[in-house]
Amino acid sequence: MKVLIACGGTGGHINPGLAIADIIREKYPEAEFLFAGTPNGMEARLVPKAGYRLETIKVAGFQRKISLENIGRNAKAVAYLMTSGKRAKEIIKGFSPDIAIGTGGYAAGPVIRKAAKMGIPTAIHEQNAYPGVTNRLLSKEVDFVMLTVIEALDFMDKSKFKYSVTGLPVRSSINTISKAEARKKLGFDDSFTILSFGGSLGAGCINDTMTEVVKWHTGEGLKINHIHGYGGMGKDTFPQAMKAAGIPLKSDRLRISEYINDMDICLAAADLVICRSGASTLAELQAAGKASILIPSPIVAGNHQYHNAMVLGKAGAAVVTEQKDVTNEKMIAEIKRLYESPDTVEIMSACAAKLHLKDTNERILAVVEELLAKKNTK
Repeated sequence: MKVLIACGGTGGHINPGLAIADIIREKYPEAEFLFAGTPNGMEARLVPKAGYRLETIKVAGFQRKISLENIGRNAKAVAYLMTSGKRAKEIIKGFSPDIAIGTGGYAAGPVIRKAAKMGIPTAIHEQNAYPGVTNRLLSKEVDFVMLTVIEALDFMDKSKFKYSVTGLPVRSSINTISKAEARKKLGFDDSFTILSFGGSLGAGCINDTMTEVVKWHTGEGLKINHIHGYGGMGKDTFPQAMKAAGIPLKSDRLRISEYINDMDICLAAADLVICRSGASTLAELQAAGKASILIPSPIVAGNHQYHNAMVLGKAGAAVVTEQKDVTNEKMIAEIKRLYESPDTVEIMSACAAKLHLKDTNERILAVVEELLAKKNTK
């Protein structure tokens, strides 16, 4: 079996593509894989690092806001568009895939579109509750659409394709260690534990608020353990704010660092998670069964993080607060409410766990096998 996977741009598109490849390879060890992506995106680093071959194609999105800089970017996007079809055909003919799968990002557009036109069985995977432009367009041309959540159908013409709610694959280390074991590894006692982060780059809003939250519960002497990852954008401010307040970055109740490299352990230790609402993050919250306060990023395409967050919010698994509504006072009050109501946190955690699809791998394999069956009948 030869599988072509097209993805690019952000980890939110690339990691699901890698996960799908891993799922297929586990059942079909002899399968061959080729990834198609851009030469300058994260895929150029992540795909080879994961042990897969990458062919590149130059594509770029169009900028809607008018400026001199964006006029130049749009001219480049037009130039790439003129050559992308030819390059996509070269990649496909050179590999001769049995099936092709797109997981979003600009690179997926021309590759999956060309594969469909060449009669190759095709599918896409949509990670978000609000589908991206590329997948909305491709959904009209592919054989199958895999969805993380059913809510995405509200923004797509489901009469145009066959679909399956597969969920989103999560790293295998999630939910493999107990809360007690995780806290022991971190050097924490069994007190209420908060995990907060804004991703590898960090989020200014979350960093600013967590500065005050840490000052609050530390100053009050509350039995709260707190793990916070301030990310790249907080490296010049967060440690200084803690130093000015006389608060250590690490103690028997605090673990504050730029990056969280053992997220599986930290997630297992947490009672409450405070974070953005990217699709992969939410899938892990569900797999781990964690209550959360979600602050969707307001600067993502289609405001998709808000739509993602509301899936958990409506299910009773999360408190959703838009960034424009975040204040230190509101955040502290919300955390205090949950700290003083462990039963509420337990209910939220159970609601998150109910959203998790435990058979995601099997559902994805079922789609792959349907595509293979289609290939074999041609």
